[in-house]
Amino acid sequence: MSATLPILILLTSLVPAFITFFLPQERHSVRNLLNLGGAVLKLGLIVFMILEVVQGTIYETRISFAPGLYLLLRVDALSLLFVSLSALLWLLTTIYAIAYLGNKPEMSRFFGFFSLCVAATTGIALSGTLISFFIFFELLTLSTWPLVVHKQNAKSIAAGRSYLAYALPASAVLLIAIIWLESSVGPVEFATPANLERLDDNSLRMIFALFIAGLGVKAALVPLHGWLPAAMAAPAPVSALLHAVAVVKAGAFGVMRIVLDVFGLERMETLGVGLPLAVLAAFTILWGSARALQQQEIKKRLAFSTVSQVSYIVLGVALASPFAVIGGLVHLVHQGLMKITLFFCAGIFDERAGITRVDALDGIGRQMPWTSVCFSIGAIGMVGLPPTAGFITKIYLGIGAMQADAPWVLAVLAVSTLLNAAYFLPLVYRIWFGDAPTPVPAGGGPTERPLGLIAPPVITAFASIAVALLAASSFSPLAWATLIATRDYLR
Repeated sequence: MSATLPILILLTSLVPAFITFFLPQERHSVRNLLNLGGAVLKLGLIVFMILEVVQGTIYETRISFAPGLYLLLRVDALSLLFVSLSALLWLLTTIYAIAYLGNKPEMSRFFGFFSLCVAATTGIALSGTLISFFIFFELLTLSTWPLVVHKQNAKSIAAGRSYLAYALPASAVLLIAIIWLESSVGPVEFATPANLERLDDNSLRMIFALFIAGLGVKAALVPLHGWLPAAMAAPAPVSALLHAVAVVKAGAFGVMRIVLDVFGLERMETLGVGLPLAVLAAFTILWGSARALQQQEIKKRLAFSTVSQVSYIVLGVALASPFAVIGGLVHLVHQGLMKITLFFCAGIFDERAGITRVDALDGIGRQMPWTSVCFSIGAIGMVGLPPTAGFITKIYLGIGAMQADAPWVLAVLAVSTLLNAAYFLPLVYRIWFGDAPTPVPAGGGPTERPLGLIAPPVITAFASIAVALLAASSFSPLAWATLIATRDYLR
C-alpha cells in the first residue's frame, strides 16, 4: 500500500485525461462523470494519507526508467499541503467548468488537457527528486498551453505564444541548474539533504540563481511575469486553474523545495542568498500591486494581483525565520482559496452579465448577490483584513520579518496592503453602491444559475473565512504549515 498509493493518486487524473481525449463530443455525461469521479477519488485518497502521514507513515514509489535515473514519488507533509489544495480546488473547478462551458465544441479536448494539467501538478507535488520534479514541471507546460489557446482566436494564440516564449527558455535554465548540481553532488532527493560541500560557495550561488530564474517564470517573479496577464485570454476555468491550483503555485512550490529541501535554511544564510531573494519577492509584491491598480479589465487586475500575492510565499521562505516560513507555507493554501474565488466570480460576471471591466460593475450586487458576496470576501481577503485568510498570512509574515531582523519588510507589507485596498475596495464599492445601470445582455438580465456555477465560489469564499476563524485548531492549514516548518525544517 505504501508503494502504490502515490501512483494511484497520480492515476486519478491521468486515467480520466486519456479516456476523455477519445470520447466523442456527445458523450458529455460520461466525460463529466470521469472527471468528477477522478477528483472525488483523489480527494478521498489524500484525506486517508493525511491521517497516516501525521502518524509518521511514509508513502513512496520508485520507478527506474534509465541507468542511474528514476522517478520518485514521495508523500511528505509539504507535498500533502500542495496536493490537498490542488485536489480540492480541482474538484470545485471541474464542477464550475462543467456548468460554465456546458456542451460547447471541443470539450473532450478541453477536459483531457484539464485533467492532464492536474496530473502534472500532482506529480510536481509528489516529486521526491529534482529529475522527477523537472519531468512533471515540463508536462505542466505542455498540458496548460492547449488550455491557454483553447478559444483559438488571435488573442488566445498570441497569449499561448507569449507563454511558451517565457516557459521554454526557463525550462532550459532549470535543466542546466539540475545538471550542474547533480553532476557534482549526485542525484538529489528532497528527503535527504544533498552534500553541497563538494561545490564552492560561488558555484552554489550561481546554481541557486539559475534555479530561481528557471522557476521564476511560473512563479511570476518580476521581470519574468509578462506571460501571466496575457494568459487571461483563456476561459475563466482555465484562469482559475492557472492562478490558484497549477502553474503559479507550481513555480512557488518549486522555489520552496529548492530553498527548504535542496539548499536548506542554514546553507541559505551561509551563502547570503536569502536577502536578494527576499528583495526580489518584495519588489514583485509592490510592482504587481502597482500594475493591478492601473488595470480596467477585471481579469487583468486579478492577474497582476496574482503576481503580487504569490510572492508572499517566496518572501516567507526567503526570510527563513520560523513565523515567516510558516506564513509562506500557509499562504500557498490561503492565496489559492481567495484567488480562485475571485476568478470564479469574474467568470460569472462575464458569462452571465457580460461584465469584463471594472467600470461596468456598478450596482451588480443587487442583481447577482451570491456572486457579489463571494467576490467581496475574496477581495477583502486579498487586502488582508480580518476575519479572512489573508489577515493570518500577513500577521505571520510581519512577525517573521521581525524575527529575521528585517523591519523593512513591515514597510513592504504596509504599502502592499494600501495598494491592495486601492485596487480591490473600489470594486466592492461599485458592486454594492454604484448607481450606474448594469449592462443587460441580449436574452435577459443577469442570472446565477445553474447551481454548479455558483456553488464553487460560495464554498471557496466561506472556506477562506473558515480557515482564519479556525486557525488555532489542530486541523487548520496553519496547523499543518506549522507542523511542516517545525518538524522538518526549523531545527
